[in-house]
Amino acid sequence: MPPLNFRTLDLNLLRVFDEVMTERNLTRAAEKLAITQPAVSNALRRLRESVGDELLVRAGHGVEPTPRALALWPTVRQALAQLQESLAPSGFEPAKARTTFVLAMADATGATLIPPLIALLEREAPGISLRVVPLTTRDPRRMLDDDSVDLAVGYFPAALADLTARAQAENVVAHDSLRLYASQYVCVMRAGHPLAAEPLTLDQYCAARHLLVSFSGKPYGFIDGALTALGRERRIVLTVNQFFTAGRVVASTDLLTVLPLHFVGLADAGGDLVWRALPMQLPAVHVDALWHRRRLHDPAHRWLREALARVAQNLPTR
Repeated sequence: MPPLNFRTLDLNLLRVFDEVMTERNLTRAAEKLAITQPAVSNALRRLRESVGDELLVRAGHGVEPTPRALALWPTVRQALAQLQESLAPSGFEPAKARTTFVLAMADATGATLIPPLIALLEREAPGISLRVVPLTTRDPRRMLDDDSVDLAVGYFPAALADLTARAQAENVVAHDSLRLYASQYVCVMRAGHPLAAEPLTLDQYCAARHLLVSFSGKPYGFIDGALTALGRERRIVLTVNQFFTAGRVVASTDLLTVLPLHFVGLADAGGDLVWRALPMQLPAVHVDALWHRRRLHDPAHRWLREALARVAQNLPTR
């Protein structure tokens, strides 16, 4: 098959492709585009012939993308968004906006960011609503890919390292990130715990019984990875998926847990907790916002990112 001649490509085919990829259904895509379903099918046929790939195949009541389509879509969607913003910029007025953003974050991150973010919304954008959903993974890219959330906020070291590697290799990168603030993890225990009287040693830490906060439910975390590198391990007797729960449990038991330092004060409602530095070296911990690049030039989404950055910049330091 001859190579694609971009100069002769009908760019309307890309608009159809983008809508079908979004809806995964030809009938719904036709309704959104205000054209007939046969016109959508014809456009996809012409694009398949130009690209040399099936792109979308029938599956149940809809269609499923091929690997080539999944690789192509982020670039197409970003290009269409940039073109639309350049030719017909859609102004966003926060004070008049009526929209809902869905954010994924852990309870510790939410307790830190959501109160000042709501205060900002009340001042500048009272018509905007937020829906915060649990963060169940350290790699939320799938949640962003399927549009189940607008923005994920948290500690995503592996995901960000992969994005950096892809960019350096000049591969297509479908996600962007923004660093919000630095964090630090510490060992937390009840006041009066036998280990609370002095600095914590590695032997004491490994001999203790531990509570792990795991978003996915897996009984292994990044602390365990650091211990494995030292040839050590710890005994995890309880796994929960919320930092608040962890704080309450260790306040009334002899279990140790690991919490973000800025969150210890929020979790310690009754002065029942103390913290000690962890007895091993850990990589720097940062809290980042992560989003899909198809939202990069969306004025409302851009305003949300800037609002989060302003809130993070004004967080108290410890």
